[in-house]
Amino acid sequence: MQRITRWISTTAAALIGTVVLTAAQAGPEVTPLVDSQWLKAHLNNDQVVVIDVRSAIDGTDAAGFANQHIPGSVYASYTQAGWRVAADGVPGKVPPISDLETLIGALGIDNDDTVVVVPAGVGSTDFGSAARVYWTFQYLGHDDVAILNGGLRGWIESGGSTANDPVAVEAATFKAQPQPDLLADTPAVEAAIDAGDQLVDARPADQYSGQSKHPAALSAGTIPGAASLEERLLVTEGTATFIDRTEVDRLVDVAGIETDQPIISFCNTGHWAATSWFALSEVAELDNVSLYDGSMTEWTQDTSRPVALAQRALSTLLGN
Repeated sequence: MQRITRWISTTAAALIGTVVLTAAQAGPEVTPLVDSQWLKAHLNNDQVVVIDVRSAIDGTDAAGFANQHIPGSVYASYTQAGWRVAADGVPGKVPPISDLETLIGALGIDNDDTVVVVPAGVGSTDFGSAARVYWTFQYLGHDDVAILNGGLRGWIESGGSTANDPVAVEAATFKAQPQPDLLADTPAVEAAIDAGDQLVDARPADQYSGQSKHPAALSAGTIPGAASLEERLLVTEGTATFIDRTEVDRLVDVAGIETDQPIISFCNTGHWAATSWFALSEVAELDNVSLYDGSMTEWTQDTSRPVALAQRALSTLLGN
């Protein structure tokens, strides 16, 4: 958990140079997933900030948030607020760090806050919105972040209250401490192929095998050597409730993912890949897992880069 300390003078002028070390007040510790009971217990803590990231992905906009949200939460649409940007014809790229600092500070979040990210709770793609925002905080060096398991739907089903009153936000200062090892670019993927490191494809079976592709990808297939870890298998169907550690470990084993080497998770635009990254890095607690934000839409921009076809996806190996 992050701790920020400051040296402060014991007097304003007379005792210049005489200082004491004090620990800044910080929010409560969290695990990568928190449940509704945890959030109910900490909702009134001034240093817990709840971010609602619902968007067009689940059919929500700012008006939908205004109509119903967790009390005190702030809204930052996954698709509209600036969590991802298009660059050089590739959607879903990580924005400049200064832009992310501005976005997060405008939500009233500083480096001492504990952040809880809330998806709608309607499906795995919806969970991916929260996972990508969670990964973004980790990439920026902010460890005090969690996802509300089950999202807003789970909160309501647990008896959690909702509000429709305006949420006042006081802007704060957020300073990133970037963790570049969490982000993979195309040269890093090429180096991983040469080194025999593990690549993990989070996309559906038909895209992994090359039967279909994303509209922005120039060719179908997967990156050679990639194992399949379909993001839909990591979340209970029709919810945003994540499977448990035992089931993640089982899927990793069936998929044949080599866990003793660096792993790069990818999909089409770095969205589904965030869920597989979350499973591997945060739930299975594997070291050295990164996310390729450009993913297949960037990989296939150069048609000389290799792709593999007719691969057997994890769901096929499982018989479902």
